[in-house]
Amino acid sequence: MDLQTRKISFVQEFLSIQSEEVISRLEKYLKKEKISMEEKAFKPMTIEELNRRIDQSEQDSINGRLTEMDDFLAEIEKWK
Repeated sequence: MDLQTRKISFVQEFLSIQSEEVISRLEKYLKKEKISMEEKAFKPMTIEELNRRIDQSEQDSINGRLTEMDDFLAEIEKWK
């Protein structure tokens, strides 16, 4: 059985569950697994990468490649 078929089967089984307790346990398990997967995918940057980013930020500041906080907040408001 391929992954897509398994997911459909799982969803069908899930929809037939009548117990709120079982649903709650599955929700907690899903959240826990999602967090675990995100933590495994997270890769901290190396010292070299950190220093390269600091150097780039300093150069951006020296060359005026900055965004003022008010401009940035106004831009965020447009996202909504």
